[in-house]
Amino acid sequence: MPYNTALEDRIEVIVPQWDGLEKKKMFGGICYLVNGNMAFGVWKDSLIVRMAPALAAEKLKDAQVREFDITGKPMQGWVMVEKGSWDKKDELAGWFDIGRSFALSLPKKIRKGKSLEEI
Repeated sequence: MPYNTALEDRIEVIVPQWDGLEKKKMFGGICYLVNGNMAFGVWKDSLIVRMAPALAAEKLKDAQVREFDITGKPMQGWVMVEKGSWDKKDELAGWFDIGRSFALSLPKKIRKGKSLEEI
């Protein structure tokens, strides 16, 4: 199943002005990196967001949020958010802010591959 390009379009409306933002194909979907660190993206019909593990544990209490597990081993600090939790623009932007804040808390990575725009 391809990823939700309508969600990608909504992301593009909210985040294009962010410094250090890069878009890459990852996990069979699309991901957005800040300073080389994954912040959020789209996998199938879900928004995926990276955050501190303690915050992820809190967010997992929401019925529309689940662990990001596409291999049988959940990725710590990553969650999948179903559409009901990001229908409104401010809800979606809130998830982006969580992912961006976490990515900015990590050391900046030196880019090794090509960005999506270069492919």
